[in-house]
Amino acid sequence: MPRLLLLFALCNFVIGTGAFGLTGILSEVAAALNSSVGAVGQTMTAYAFATALLAPLLMVATGRWSRRGAMLLALGLFATGTLVSALAVNLGMLLVGRVLMGAGALFTPVAAGVAVALVVPEKRGKALSLTFLGMSLSYVFGLPFGAWLGIGFGWRWPMLIVTVLAVGVFVLVARLVPRNIQAPGASFQGLGALLRQREVVLTLLLTLCYFTSIFVVFSYIGPVQLALNPLSPNELTFTLMLFGVAGVLGTISGGWASDRFGPQRTLVLQLSVLGTMMLLVPLTQGIYWFTVAVFMVWGVCGFGMMTPQQARLAQFDPPRAPLLLSINTSMLYFGTALGAAIGGAGSPWLGFAKLSWLGMVFAAVGLLLLLVQRPSLPPVRRPMP
Repeated sequence: MPRLLLLFALCNFVIGTGAFGLTGILSEVAAALNSSVGAVGQTMTAYAFATALLAPLLMVATGRWSRRGAMLLALGLFATGTLVSALAVNLGMLLVGRVLMGAGALFTPVAAGVAVALVVPEKRGKALSLTFLGMSLSYVFGLPFGAWLGIGFGWRWPMLIVTVLAVGVFVLVARLVPRNIQAPGASFQGLGALLRQREVVLTLLLTLCYFTSIFVVFSYIGPVQLALNPLSPNELTFTLMLFGVAGVLGTISGGWASDRFGPQRTLVLQLSVLGTMMLLVPLTQGIYWFTVAVFMVWGVCGFGMMTPQQARLAQFDPPRAPLLLSINTSMLYFGTALGAAIGGAGSPWLGFAKLSWLGMVFAAVGLLLLLVQRPSLPPVRRPMP
């Protein structure tokens, strides 16, 4: 695998830590800004909508730029957004910062497009899983560390640290990514024909559904865990770290399974298990080890779906893979925003402990969409050593 993919993973680690770092400390942010947990939870919605709407536009606007230049723009926007968020004195200012951060998440589809271009087709799954590994690692280290730091020292500190890290990866990309790296930019040419293909549309809708399903709960992961079991700050941090470990395992196993068994078979299994775990979540209340086990299986399946989904889209039209991956990222964040909004609306009457039952509905719809699709391209069969 090209070494640049490790740098992309590091950048995605910083982006993931900043994007989701507030989810474990929503109560602290709400208290500091004189707002409600549900209202502060909509900062995730703002981030997600900004990414969904602005990333494809920026992707096309920078289509003739060097990929290095597009990455630097993205990381610069992200660093600025994290600083504005850290200095926010009210909810409105925090929302502005989150929108800038969402625009900066353009980095992720740009990096995915480069990763696809750098390897041969049979290694795309592994390349994408390595690129997105940083996002999963942010759940192992970034999210729980942010929760611990925010609870113990104030919610602004996690955002300030992410600002410093974002500036650091900006410098690394400027120094290490070649100006003339060979990877296509994006344009809207031919997009209409692609979006008229039934399989492309169903694949994008699947991303929307399963991310809506996940983020109904994950946008409020701190309050959900506390509703299921009384936890000290250190216990909550440890629990979130375990969930992140499961995410890393899911990212790695998802890439391997996609290359070995094919994206569609992998996704059917992952989505079926994810829906089952969502059904079980409320039943784990008061049984800590049961809660942890269910959420770890959830993490493996939920995080593992990104790579096979990206691999499927790259198969449809490799020259337009960067734009398709960007649109898929938009669907991802539309799902994130929709999930956060539904979770915020549903929590007062259903309770945080049972939010997963709302998410389960969208997991079921996603599974139906997947089952009506034609099988994707067969997996690559490697000769036995």
